[in-house]
Order: sequence, then structure tokens, then C-alpha cells
Amino acid sequence: MTMALGNRIARPHTKPQTAKPQVAERWYSEKRLGGLSRFAFAITVLNIFGHLFLGFEQSWATPFVALAAGYGTDLIGETIDARASGRRPRYAGSFVDLVRFLLPAHISALAVGMLLYAAENIAAVAFAVSVAMASKYVFRVAVATDQQGRPVTRHFLNPSNFGITVTLILFPTVGIAPPYQFAENTYGFVDWLLPLIVIGTGSLLNLKATGRIPLILAWVAAFATQAAIRAAIDGTPLAAGLMPMTGFAFVLFTFYMITDPATTPARRPGQIAFAVAVAAAYALFMELHIVFGLFYALTLVTAGRGLWLFVTQPRAAAVEKQAVAPSMTPAE
Repeated sequence: MTMALGNRIARPHTKPQTAKPQVAERWYSEKRLGGLSRFAFAITVLNIFGHLFLGFEQSWATPFVALAAGYGTDLIGETIDARASGRRPRYAGSFVDLVRFLLPAHISALAVGMLLYAAENIAAVAFAVSVAMASKYVFRVAVATDQQGRPVTRHFLNPSNFGITVTLILFPTVGIAPPYQFAENTYGFVDWLLPLIVIGTGSLLNLKATGRIPLILAWVAAFATQAAIRAAIDGTPLAAGLMPMTGFAFVLFTFYMITDPATTPARRPGQIAFAVAVAAAYALFMELHIVFGLFYALTLVTAGRGLWLFVTQPRAAAVEKQAVAPSMTPAE
């Protein structure tokens, strides 16, 4: 059910004033394409090197099946949404327009295919990717109004994370790819070089394009804090709670998943609160002995944020309408 009720926020009788977007919101207006291109290139290279050298456990068919499911679902969703809105599909026009449109699907598909391990059940991976892309069109909330007073909507669930979460719940035989697959065949200085490359490129991208560095710092600090609190309460070694932070998967989650600019707050206080909430939810799942806590926690917090935006639409729209580019299309 789409959570976008435009008639509640399309009330202004005066033309909204335009203002220079914040760094975190310029992702949508001037840096979105560049950021997506870098994301897509980085995750493509990682998948190729992962299957060739690092030790990815999934079959070579997995990324291709994931890409087919992602492209197909996104094209179908955009076609339906464009017809319902009476506009031209964003992929129409030229081959370049098609490539630009498919960049988010490319990223989500490769991320899901890389992080899930379904053995021979490749259909489960296709299902996860399809759910991820479909969620962008189903779970939406109005965040602002454009210059004509029409609602500007945005998806609020992290697509890749949501697809993974649903699949883990519905398919008991599907799990997360083992952490060692990112460095199974490496040794020596390469074991240090790979995380440093991911941290360096992720930091640069989030600094220049998405503006989510405060979220990253708050997330790392909050994760360490919850580990210390759980160690004190449960009497367990602190090192055990901090151990996930040393894994390659945690680094990828920190720099490339939790920082999704479409599903996280733009302003610094909101980013900090978001990061703390995800860490707290993860701690709760750990205390309840529920595995895959990172993915469930992020889904829970993004869903809660979407509900909050839905409930507070009139006020949120008045605050955000000057920060969001008015030319944003409904499917972004």
C-alpha cells in the first residue's frame, strides 16, 4: 500500500521559495547521477573480483539472474507508475536514459546477489531482488511539495536491505553469505588493503555526494557503545560484541548500505538519531537471540521513519520543500 497522500500536503496557495539544497540533499539535484555511477562501478568491480579471486561462494549465474530480475522489475514498475501519473517513463528517450534509469537496479541487484547465499536456489535471489525493486514503488511517502503544490514522494525502505530481510524471513534455507568469502583467497597485506580501499572510496563518496559522514561516525560509535552495554549487562567479553566491526561485511554495510541517501535523514541531528536507532534495534535483536540482526534492524528503523514522515506529513513537507529539488520525479 503506497503511503503517499498528496491531498494532505498540496495546500499552499503561494509559490514556494527556492533555496540552495543542503549537501546531503544535493545528491538528488546535482550529484545523484555521479554518485550512482560510482556506486555501480564499485559494486560491479567487487563482484567480478569476488568471483574471480576473493572466493565468493555464489555461483556465476547468481549475479546475472539478480540483474535480470532487478532490471525487469524496475522497468515494469516504472512503466506502470508513468502511465498512472500521465508522464513519460524515465527510461524512454535514448540508450543513455535507459542506462541512467537502471543504475539503482544494477546496484541493488548486485548487492542482494552478493550478500545472500541460497546455494542452488537461485530463484530465491531473484525473488529478493524483485521485492527490493518493487518496494520503491509500493512503500512511498510524501516528503515535500513542488512549485505547483503537488506532492513529491520518495521510497522510505532501503530496497536492497528490505529484499534481503523478506527473503530471510520467508526462506529458512537461505542465509547471509559467509563473511570469509570476501577474503577467502587473500593473505598478507591484501587482507588490510581491501578494507582500506572500501573505507577510502566509501568515505570519499559519502563526503562528496551523499553527505552521510555524520551518520557513518554515529553508527560506528553507537555500535561500539551497544556492544559495551551488552557486555556489561550479560557479563560477556567486550571483544565478542565488537568482533563484527572487524569484518568486511560490516565495512560494506557501514559505507554502502546504511548510508542510502533516499532512505536516511538529510540533516545531521536526524542522521545521528537514525544511526543510534539502528544500533539499538540491533542490540535488541541480539538480546533476543535473533540472527541477521543488522538487516532486520535497518528495516525496522527505516519503516519507523517512513511511518513518522507519513504521520507528520504537513509539517515535514513545509520544512523539506525548500531542500528537495522540485523536478524530482515520483519514482526517484
